Amino acid sequence: MTNLREFIRHLKNDLIYRYYHFRISRSNYSDQVVMKKEPYKVLFILSHMRSGSSLLTHILISNPAIKGYGESHIQYESEADLKSLMYKTYFHNQEFTNLKDLGKLRMNHTYILDKLLHDKKLLNKNLLKKKNFYFIFLIREPQRSLMSMLDHKSHWTEEDAVSYYTQRLLSLSEYSQLINDKKRSFLLNYDQLINKSETVFSSLQNFLKTREAFSENYQILKTTGKRHVGDFKENIRSGRIIRNPRPLNFSISPDLIDKATNHFNDSYAILQKCCQTLND
Repeated sequence: MTNLREFIRHLKNDLIYRYYHFRISRSNYSDQVVMKKEPYKVLFILSHMRSGSSLLTHILISNPAIKGYGESHIQYESEADLKSLMYKTYFHNQEFTNLKDLGKLRMNHTYILDKLLHDKKLLNKNLLKKKNFYFIFLIREPQRSLMSMLDHKSHWTEEDAVSYYTQRLLSLSEYSQLINDKKRSFLLNYDQLINKSETVFSSLQNFLKTREAFSENYQILKTTGKRHVGDFKENIRSGRIIRNPRPLNFSISPDLIDKATNHFNDSYAILQKCCQTLND
């Protein structure tokens, strides 16, 4: 009986893979699949570690217009890498355990999503200029970001955390200037996401032009809380926004906080000029 179940499971997985392979590979266009009239729009969350990007990801992909799961870790050199994102999103990160799961075979989403938290992921900056690429910038003030990084990366020193944080803010500023299109770029900070949620949801719906609204309650996926995909702390598994912060016991030297704060303020000013914001 066990061997039969294993055979059926492998047969099921093989058939699902062949289905996705056919739809993805048979199209000659990087942003299209066969049997889908409209090409995909690409939605990148451009952020830094410990910014709330996993929470934002779950809120976004709970909308039926958007498909994703977290960090794909793809290094984007050209639009052709979107095919890899499709495979990872549709095949490798979905579960098919009963008949109702067959609904997941639909590939009718408007957006396909990835989040990029490291400079080495966007190798070709010309992708920022593509008209079918949309971007949500998400940043968080330094004090809590840095403490959370040290909690997340136990081998890091405070200097390591500040170095990553400041360099990433510089990169995000550069990206926004290269995009230079408020119709395709949107700026959020963590405080807005947590404390002005309804305004954020309304603005995101307007920015992405989704039919359905966003909500602070989100779907739990098989990848939720998994390392190397996103946040693996317990709060992300709640399925809703939790506004009480976890206690963190880390101290950052005042000089490093001042340095990080200056970078945050400078980057935020640039991002506000280049991106659509809640006030627009």
